[in-house]
Formats: sequence, structure tokens, C-alpha cells
Amino acid sequence: MDKQTADRPEANVERRKAARFPAVIPVEAKWSDASGKSVTQTGQATEVNASGGLLEMNTHPSAGSEIELTNLLSNETIRARVVGSRRSRKGDAFGVAVALLSPSETFWGLNFQLRKASADLVKIEQEIKSGGIAPSILMEFRDAVDHVRRTAWAVQEWQERQLLKRDTQTVLPLITTERIRRATQLGKAISTDLAAHEVTRETAGIEELFRVVENLHQRVGDLLRERDA
Repeated sequence: MDKQTADRPEANVERRKAARFPAVIPVEAKWSDASGKSVTQTGQATEVNASGGLLEMNTHPSAGSEIELTNLLSNETIRARVVGSRRSRKGDAFGVAVALLSPSETFWGLNFQLRKASADLVKIEQEIKSGGIAPSILMEFRDAVDHVRRTAWAVQEWQERQLLKRDTQTVLPLITTERIRRATQLGKAISTDLAAHEVTRETAGIEELFRVVENLHQRVGDLLRERDA
């Protein structure tokens, strides 16, 4: 349970901004006590969002204090303000709620970003069910999500093989295969756009696309001729 040490407006605002996601992120907090002495305390963030989070620490400053907060996994540092204390059921304070002075989508690391992205996708799915979305846009969205899913699977395979001390290089063909699949998919979509005259000579990037496709055509052709030789 959260018990605010004071009915501070910024604390209530911080709590309303966005849902927090569970996490286990080692952090280090630095601040100055009443005498001006520098204090450093390590702990861990247990619930986070882009605006702040809940920190478990044995020692912490009072509400309203500013701290320098470091993510010990990335060594990234950011300024934050203590907006309230976090208390156990017995009433013993063991942590604080903090608000980042500059909200950040990246400070808490990739795990937080993935959790937030997953939550956002659930919201988007609900919106999609309401209808009113152009089929071409919906198809593009589905293809992009599928690409992310396949890439995430390859990353998971990489990590599992690292833990098992197996050859991680065998994962690279999976990534290459997904890249070829996605490029083929995009190529077909662009061909459809060309046929529908949705792509013209004035479309941004069309000349660079031509040069890339021309070079790719030459290299793939050479590869296939070597195979058939």
C-alpha cells in the first residue's frame, strides 16, 4: 500500500499519469541531507512508468526532496523528486514514490519498454475491433506486428542459447530469413501501390528505392547464377 507523507499535488498527479508496470531494476539514489551531507543509497525499482516509479530502499529522503537516480543496469542517470513514502502493512516506511523531473520512456530499460508496448498493443486491439480502419492500414499494422513477433522470437532464441552456452551464430540465419521475408512482403505491397498509381515519380524516396532495388537485383542475380553454375 502507498501512504503519502503529505497531500502533495505533484504526488497525486504522478499517480494519475499512467499505470505502473512491475519491474526489478537495481538503482542508486543520491541526495543531500538536512546538514548538506551527500547520501548514497542503493535499492530497486519495483513498479515503474515513464513518469516515475516506486523504489524500495532502506534509507530515503523526505517527500519533496530531489534526488539523482541511476539505473545500475544501464548506468543512465536522471533527476527525480520524492513525492511520497511507501509503507509496509505495519507502517514501517521502506521505500518511496518518485516522479522523474523529465519523463522518460527509456530510463527504466528495455523490459519496461516491452511491457508498455504490450499494453499499448492491447489498447490498439480494442480500438481496431471498433472498426473504421482502412484495410490497407490494418494490413500494414498486422505485418509490422508479425515482424516484431518473429524478431522477438529470434532474440529469445539468442538469449536462451547464450544461457545454455550453445552456438548463438546459428540464430543469425533466422534473422536473415525474417529480413528476406519482410523485404519480399514490402516489395509486393509497393508493387500493388504502383499498380494503383499510389506511388508516382514525386513520391519521396522513390529514386533511392530504385537504386537499392537495382543493386539488390544485381546481387541476387549473381548469387543465383553462382548456385546454378
